[in-house]
Amino acid sequence: IYNQKDFNLFREGIMSPIPVGVQLYSVREDCARDLPGTLKAIAQMGYDGVEFAGFYGHSARELRQWLDENGLKCCGAHIPLSDLSDETFHQTVEFHLELGNPYLVIPWISEEFRASRTAWIKTAEWFSHLAERLEPYGLRLGYHNHDFEFDWMDGEVQFDIFFSAVSPKVFMQLDTGNAMHGSADPLEYLQRYSDKAVTIHLKEYSSKNPSALPGEGEVPWQDVFALCECCEVTEWYIVEQEQYSMPPLETIARCREILRKMGR
Repeated sequence: IYNQKDFNLFREGIMSPIPVGVQLYSVREDCARDLPGTLKAIAQMGYDGVEFAGFYGHSARELRQWLDENGLKCCGAHIPLSDLSDETFHQTVEFHLELGNPYLVIPWISEEFRASRTAWIKTAEWFSHLAERLEPYGLRLGYHNHDFEFDWMDGEVQFDIFFSAVSPKVFMQLDTGNAMHGSADPLEYLQRYSDKAVTIHLKEYSSKNPSALPGEGEVPWQDVFALCECCEVTEWYIVEQEQYSMPPLETIARCREILRKMGR
């Protein structure tokens, strides 16, 4: 999928950008106070979509209505793995179909699922099974990294243990900042798993400033964009900001302005 010629074209900004969404965890307190107002503000900033991290007690119908009113798409939802248990599977499917969300992302797994190489392999098998179950509904399953996945285990990086074993139907939501916190090079993983890079979290990493915005740290952004765009797999860029030097809504507005200046 990846080739140097396409990379160079995208690196020079010749090709069209991917739509930009924002992870609502970035403005979670605003969402808890006034979700419809927060969605309206996000749309006015120029974001194309939002990724949920909780639904604040609202129904899928309400959420879909607010998205439609503001011209926003749902570019994903972070959900616990338990939402896809046998007991809750069909309820979860119905909710996300009504919401219009095709991307179900598991953002965290507990120690039991990653305590050993064997545990990682079993987890990959379970994710593969769930992806198969979701596929007939047009829903896709993804996994979002923190930093611990880049620790070594039995001579291999845990991230690689999982993604080399899991079905191609399970996509990778690489979080650039989290990867760099784990001493990993996001470019390496975007190249290695370019066929899985369906959505990506755009998070800055700075060893000096934890609240750095995109472009203020050490993430090689133009190379990240070029790899995502030349692979023709990535469908969404998703901003996530977890630390702030200004109010959260102002922070994500500034992130959008910065990305626009970067050509995205």
